[in-house]
Amino acid sequence: MPGNPAPGSSSALAGPVTLATLAEIRAVLGRLGPVGSLDLSAVTHLDTAGAWAIASFQTASAAQGRRIDLTGVSEAQALLLATVTDALPAARTRRRRLPHHEAGDLLETLGRSVMTYAAGLGQTIGFFGLVLVRLGATVLHPSRLRLTALAHHMQQAGLNAVPIVALMGFLIGIVLAFQGASQLEQFGAEIYVVDLISISMLRELGILLTAIIVAGRSASAFTASIGSMKMQQEIDAMRVLGLDPIELLVLPRLLALLILLPVLGFVANLAGLFGGGLMAWIDLGISPAMFRTQLAENTSVNHALVGLSKAPIFATIIAVVGCYQGLQVSGNTESLGSRTSQSVVVAIFLVIVVDALASIFFSVWGV
Repeated sequence: MPGNPAPGSSSALAGPVTLATLAEIRAVLGRLGPVGSLDLSAVTHLDTAGAWAIASFQTASAAQGRRIDLTGVSEAQALLLATVTDALPAARTRRRRLPHHEAGDLLETLGRSVMTYAAGLGQTIGFFGLVLVRLGATVLHPSRLRLTALAHHMQQAGLNAVPIVALMGFLIGIVLAFQGASQLEQFGAEIYVVDLISISMLRELGILLTAIIVAGRSASAFTASIGSMKMQQEIDAMRVLGLDPIELLVLPRLLALLILLPVLGFVANLAGLFGGGLMAWIDLGISPAMFRTQLAENTSVNHALVGLSKAPIFATIIAVVGCYQGLQVSGNTESLGSRTSQSVVVAIFLVIVVDALASIFFSVWGV
């Protein structure tokens, strides 16, 4: 049984100091005052549990600034105590929290976000350069192009999007005609609603909204498809077999959008003009013949060419961003979902930015 603490600057334990007497040992050690030494000469048996109690008592005392020396310890007991002491977990030190500054935290968060997006943009540009190299090699050796994959992606990313693009263009044309008519009627210039619809659709809205829809459909589809292959290590298997994932996965998707996005933009333009003409006929009484005459006389074909000239740029942005994000997916579904959302956001953002820059460029040069 454990002994009671002796008065003065030293105390002693007696009897077995084992797991069976652990509760009593801890109670005795807890009642010890500011002792300087602990005598273990009367301890008949010491096991790991008892050694843990003594070592913990020493560690806690040291944390409070008191040093406890052990006396009367046999060689076996000393070895056991040293082993248990070394195995004790290190004491956790509370980190001093710096004063909270909301403005500083906000600036730090903003800076980290800017650096993250800048790094991602730089990597995307590097990936785009790699795609251009592979595209140049494919142009020099056309037999390397997978025509089956190209036809498949043309159907998935292009032809299957015709209904939603046509419906979007038709509704945007109706909205432009209705809103334009309500404003132009105040000045007796209802006929100019034709110019409003045609220039807005052919030059800006037709191809821009088409690109946004395709970015939502195709960029997410590209990321999800390639990301799933990345998770299942199919891309690693391609590299092991000596196959280039850029040629197999990226180029067919890029070429499919390059071919079909101008076609989708043209479909959106036609649907927008049809919807606008229908609304102008219903709301303003502008007959289809009058609408067609006004359209032919006052709207240059240059507006349509300006709009469609942006289609290859938008197609490249959507395909490159979607494929790049897919190749960045790690081995879990959370990463796949995050990258898919990010590809849509980045693709739409870049499409809008490039459209704004193109509009400024064409306006400055008077095109």
